[in-house]
Amino acid sequence: MKTLFVTDLDGTLLTKEERVSAYSLEHLNRLIERGMLFTFATARSAFSAKRAVEGLNMRIPAILYNGGLIYDFSTGETLFYSVFEEDWKGYVLSVLSQYGIAPIVFGAVEGKERLAWDTAHESYGVRRYLIRRNGDERLAPASTAGELLSGYVFYFKCIGPREQLERAWNVLKYDERFICIFHPETYSNDFWMEISPRIATKAKGVTFLKRYLSCDRAVCFGDTSNDSDMFDVCDEKYAVMNADAWLKEKATGVVGYCEEDGVAKWLEANFTF
Repeated sequence: MKTLFVTDLDGTLLTKEERVSAYSLEHLNRLIERGMLFTFATARSAFSAKRAVEGLNMRIPAILYNGGLIYDFSTGETLFYSVFEEDWKGYVLSVLSQYGIAPIVFGAVEGKERLAWDTAHESYGVRRYLIRRNGDERLAPASTAGELLSGYVFYFKCIGPREQLERAWNVLKYDERFICIFHPETYSNDFWMEISPRIATKAKGVTFLKRYLSCDRAVCFGDTSNDSDMFDVCDEKYAVMNADAWLKEKATGVVGYCEEDGVAKWLEANFTF
């Protein structure tokens, strides 16, 4: 049977250095050469994901922005994207502003991808996030709401203390137009809230790729809440050892820690062609 293998990145495939380890690169590339259909589903953008998986032989498209974009790294082609309607993005920003939250807004203007933020309300978490992306050509500082929301918007990312973000999450999570995911950040003590159009989910991304590649089944790997819907549509789903306890309960099984190449070692032991 033709199988699609999909992994989350942060907390699942990547190490704490936000990279794929040398061991995983070597063994995954060997399996890909043998015909394994392997890709990833992440909240990251193409720019950020490409840097994180540098050296990985990406032969099939990947799922970005938690399902907002499906992108083929080998051809540079976007196969699918989902954006907020004009009134939706304004509403999301108004709710976030009500709770003093200044988001990072991911989108595109005239076909050029952009990452915008309000320079007058730059929180510590946002500043730290941006510093790690120094030199990113997508960076688009904004001074007005119009600049922040110009063009297409795929995704809002909010970084900050749990109590602050949770208040806004308790409003937006009930809105049927959106997917609103709230979870601890992998690399710090902050929390993240990620907001996408309802159609943009990892589950829909996996379903799209499974059909696009004519696969019979899908197997996935994950660690936290933004992987939950992907688990719902895969034939087998594996949580890494460091995953949230409730996600482990949904899983077919548990593999090793992300820091110990759990995904690569499971695939090496179980992939057949």
